[in-house]
Amino acid sequence: MGNAQDKLKLKFGLVGKNISYSFSRSYFANKFNDEELSHSYVNFDIQSIEELNDIIKNTSNLKGLNVTIPYKEEVIPLLDDLNKRARKIGAVNTIKITRHQKLIGYNTDYYGFKNSLKPHLKKHHKRALILGTGGASKAIAHALKKLKIKYDYVSRSKKEGVKFLYSDLTEDIISSFNIIINCTPIGTYPKVNECPDIPYDAITEKHILYDLIYNPQQTKFLKCGDIKGATIINGLEMLKLQAEKSWKIWNK
Repeated sequence: MGNAQDKLKLKFGLVGKNISYSFSRSYFANKFNDEELSHSYVNFDIQSIEELNDIIKNTSNLKGLNVTIPYKEEVIPLLDDLNKRARKIGAVNTIKITRHQKLIGYNTDYYGFKNSLKPHLKKHHKRALILGTGGASKAIAHALKKLKIKYDYVSRSKKEGVKFLYSDLTEDIISSFNIIINCTPIGTYPKVNECPDIPYDAITEKHILYDLIYNPQQTKFLKCGDIKGATIINGLEMLKLQAEKSWKIWNK
């Protein structure tokens, strides 16, 4: 952005449900403060994605939005266009609002996940289990495909594309997938004593356990991995990377 534009008070925000805990608001507040920008970033906590139209109509100088659970897929029909990658993934977590009030959907979760996982990968990390099938898991699957890591989904109920139910998981299965990614909200604050129901005894130091959750910093899922010597990663680095990528998109 040029200097003249830096002085404008632009608005950005997060669309989701029950998002008072949001990382994004404090991240961008600090960023704007550090970079001496007079922009603001607000939470739009909505009960239904249809409320997005009112937000766009009634918020002046709104230039960009992040989208979180549970609207990453539901938001797509309300957008005017999708960039190529978001269309492939089938989920959106970033919206750019153009000068003519057009809404363009992007996915920066993919970028954040891929670049936060990459430094931890070793030659034996060839197969991954994705726990959960929501909007976030689609970006994870796309990133794994690009990293040439085979993956399968685990879900509570049978649906198309899901190979395993949680009840199917054995120690042998866990042994044969040495990356396990939690894309569910299980274990998020305040329900910190919960974790995905998998056979943790089969986890070894060859495993990576990755949790998209960042609050608490170490979920029960990650603690169980840590005890077994696995590499553990929480969602904080992914969030920082995807936030910066969103910022670039809004400022293109």
